[in-house]
Amino acid sequence: MTNSSSSSSGQHVRLGAGDAEVTVDPGNGCRISSLRVGGTELLRQGERYGCFPMVPWCGRIAEGVFRDGATEHRMPLNAPPHAIHGTGRDTAWRTARADATEASFVYDLAEPWPYSGRVTQTFELTEDALTLRLGVETYADSFPAQVGWHPWFRRTLDGGEEAVLDFAPAWQEERGADHIPTGRRIDPRPGPWDDCFGMPDGVAATLTWPGRLELTVTSRARWVVVYDEQEAAICVEPQSGPPNGLNTAPHLVTPIEPLELAATFAWRRPV
Repeated sequence: MTNSSSSSSGQHVRLGAGDAEVTVDPGNGCRISSLRVGGTELLRQGERYGCFPMVPWCGRIAEGVFRDGATEHRMPLNAPPHAIHGTGRDTAWRTARADATEASFVYDLAEPWPYSGRVTQTFELTEDALTLRLGVETYADSFPAQVGWHPWFRRTLDGGEEAVLDFAPAWQEERGADHIPTGRRIDPRPGPWDDCFGMPDGVAATLTWPGRLELTVTSRARWVVVYDEQEAAICVEPQSGPPNGLNTAPHLVTPIEPLELAATFAWRRPV
């Protein structure tokens, strides 16, 4: 399964390996619109769902305001009273290259983001895993940024039992009434969650659909957001910093130090 034109942002790109199939929609935020294993769709369907990149920030920015030194910037309040999930998911990306199992996409940062730079996302598919990579680079001014992914995994697969999530975070970021972390780290609490967790040795979380499939999300990222408040899906979101991290834990992108992160979704069937 192959691709569209290498310069197009409007055509879907399809990858295939064994019985795994991935469809990427560069025109709709370069999101994975479909991830199928053995003919079974693993992602919630719809133009807002699938699996989208969070860039150049993850989760909410409190009241849409972040500071870079003494300079204050305001982002559009797309989740009032906050700004959420970056601008990349609302942008048309360009397909840089694509073959049967790998593809790369790019877009140039633009307003309302106040800095210039380039974002690259790549996908590599094998028979039992999909590896995603995000990179943010600048050729001019340095700036704070975050990257991550927001997959919407289906809670049930074609009428089967509900998925069970297994992960062992070191802490939970205490969430305020405004959904912004307070800055306190607390012992992990039972769900349902719309919460950020710390995993200092890297993200490792497993979703098991009993009798059907086991899928593990791994990344060297130290934070993961779990959102399971909707009946249709469970979101397991590896990211380079916590919500509101542009203010509390920014990573500085410089001309000699880009921000780069990878994550892998690996699956296996029960024996």
